[in-house]
Amino acid sequence: MVANAKGDIFELEGYGAAGCAGEERSILTKAATVDMPYGSELMMLPHRAPVVYNVFKDQFETLRSNPYDPGEQIFPVAVFNSPGFVNRQFCAYDDTGINDPLPLFSYGAVGFGSKDFRSAAVQVETEPRQDLRQMPREGVVKGVNRLRNQYPDNRLMRHLENCALNYGCPAGKNFFLRRYEAPLPTSTVCNANCIGCISLQKDTTLCACQDRIAFTPRPEEIAQVSLEHISHVAKPVVSFGQGCEGEPLTAFAAIEPAIRMIREKTDKGTINLNTNGSLPDHVAQLSDAGLDSMRVSMNSVRPATYTAYFRPKSYTWAEVLRSIDTARGRGKFVSINYLNCPGVTDSEKEAEALHQFIRDHDINMIQWRNLNYDPLQYNRLMAEVEPGGRPLGMATLIQSLRDEFPGLIHGYFNPPKERYKN
Repeated sequence: MVANAKGDIFELEGYGAAGCAGEERSILTKAATVDMPYGSELMMLPHRAPVVYNVFKDQFETLRSNPYDPGEQIFPVAVFNSPGFVNRQFCAYDDTGINDPLPLFSYGAVGFGSKDFRSAAVQVETEPRQDLRQMPREGVVKGVNRLRNQYPDNRLMRHLENCALNYGCPAGKNFFLRRYEAPLPTSTVCNANCIGCISLQKDTTLCACQDRIAFTPRPEEIAQVSLEHISHVAKPVVSFGQGCEGEPLTAFAAIEPAIRMIREKTDKGTINLNTNGSLPDHVAQLSDAGLDSMRVSMNSVRPATYTAYFRPKSYTWAEVLRSIDTARGRGKFVSINYLNCPGVTDSEKEAEALHQFIRDHDINMIQWRNLNYDPLQYNRLMAEVEPGGRPLGMATLIQSLRDEFPGLIHGYFNPPKERYKN
């Protein structure tokens, strides 16, 4: 399956779809794919050449033009899978001579089956929290208007209006629809410099996916948003640390009193922190103030590969681990936001390190997220830093974790505390 310069997608007779994990190429099969999830998006990879499997020659080939119309240039097609689906493989493509990375999306392998598109993915979440079919725009607009009248001076709510209506943010939409999890962006700065940061890109050809929040809300504004959500939603979650902000621990001076204000009014609702875990002393104080859960983002549990992606400015891997241990020591629910890229995440060394990491730090959950970065460039960078060995396969890795840690939760979303396991 390829695309022409106009973006038209079509099949090539006699060629099979291929996927990659690191440098290993595989033929996509029905057994190792699922029906492309609703809400997924197909994407043409510009300037790259598709790698396909030639059925008649029994070999992989790189095609620069349509073999049935040699004058037509063709391009690879990838899938940006819906939330809850982990890429088994990424799209097979050749980027010889290209230096600039692809835009900040994940690029799953995809093909066409007998009737429809199929994704090389594993489903880890069934909750429809971000199912766009359940987020009618008219309902979002109604919620925006209601809260605009009720809280005319709350700047955080105005920011969330822009997220929901202009960027189409599912978390923002859910807040105005009074569903599931409400976002609490707070931080204008970050103490890391992730190569795949989706809210700020200064020194690369990449574009951020959205604008970062330009102010730090007052504790009263944060508490208003939180209490509004908690008071109207069954099993509500409110979360600091969103795609439209920096690192929330750097906004500790606003977050800590906001949590105390919330907890002075109610013990209901789950207060969650999505973070890089860089400031363990702040984690301790937020936990004592009433924080319920913490999700720590990482692309790897190996220090060198973690540092190569996150590029910390003022903290170390050891402090991330101390934050996790601090929260767990205070009885908090801890997840890792594990940024997956086949070939790195499922490599032998990373898999071994992940098993040991869970044994050592007793986390409660892995939230599997597909890394939004050019997969070939990412694999090359990680291999230069610390080669991980051959890929075991994402499905094999996940099953091995289920076997050793039967109590470990696998999913995509921050769960409400009503779902926590003892």
